[in-house]
Amino acid sequence: AYTVPFELSAAEQDLYEAVTTYVIEEMNRAERLASGRRNVVGFALTVLQRRLASSPEAICQSLARRHKRLEDHRAELRALTTGSLNGSAGDELARLGLGVEDLDAASFDDGDLDAAELEEAEERLVDEASAAETAAELEAEIATLTHLESLARGVLGAGDDCKWTELAGLLAEGPEMFNASGTRRKLLIFTEHRDTLNYLVRRLEGFLGRPEAVVSIHGGMRREQRRIAPDAFPSDPDCVVLVATDAAGEGTHPPRAPLVGHQHLPRDPHRVEQPFRRGASHRPEKVHP
Repeated sequence: AYTVPFELSAAEQDLYEAVTTYVIEEMNRAERLASGRRNVVGFALTVLQRRLASSPEAICQSLARRHKRLEDHRAELRALTTGSLNGSAGDELARLGLGVEDLDAASFDDGDLDAAELEEAEERLVDEASAAETAAELEAEIATLTHLESLARGVLGAGDDCKWTELAGLLAEGPEMFNASGTRRKLLIFTEHRDTLNYLVRRLEGFLGRPEAVVSIHGGMRREQRRIAPDAFPSDPDCVVLVATDAAGEGTHPPRAPLVGHQHLPRDPHRVEQPFRRGASHRPEKVHP
């Protein structure tokens, strides 16, 4: 097992620092909230920062969804305050559920949710859990997100993705990627985020030149659908890469391959080891976190 190092481009570094500053400032703002909402907002911001480290696509889509959702909240707030004779903007803001209080952040770490439910809940949290308590704070956060989304779209549009460049180089020249006959060996790539999964599938299809060479498994698929790919992947000569989220491991036949890669280190480090424990008869030879 080994780690493939890479250095951020200047544009990626600017985006990383800007999003990190936003997360720190919002974390500080969340400290004044009640413990339940504070935990939810803190968890959402942590997920957002993990997506920043995952791929340009993941952070760009996350920022765009969050930006849109908070703009929707602003429109709702304006409608509520216009139609209310007694309520203040702060009171109406609290009614919008910006903390998503019905979701308990502790359940994410206690294993109460399966992988598919976790994906869906994380999406909702990242999209709208905000520390804003006044209309002015909501306006300020929307302005910040407008700037961050612009930076992310610039990185994505320029194709500035140093992590993908390293992965493509590994796929092209890594000796472990090929059998003695020169044919490609099967590769399983894990990612925590569905946006990154979709992004990798597109880039891998372009790199390999054949859409049928890549399949994927994620929590948005029905359970029976998630069982088909692991069964077909080892024996299908046309398919060489399987990209999966953690939902892939919840079927009766979890995916296996001689090569396993992690697009980023998962929140739970035990997940790095799981592919090795899925059967002594078929142990992956490499892990590339």
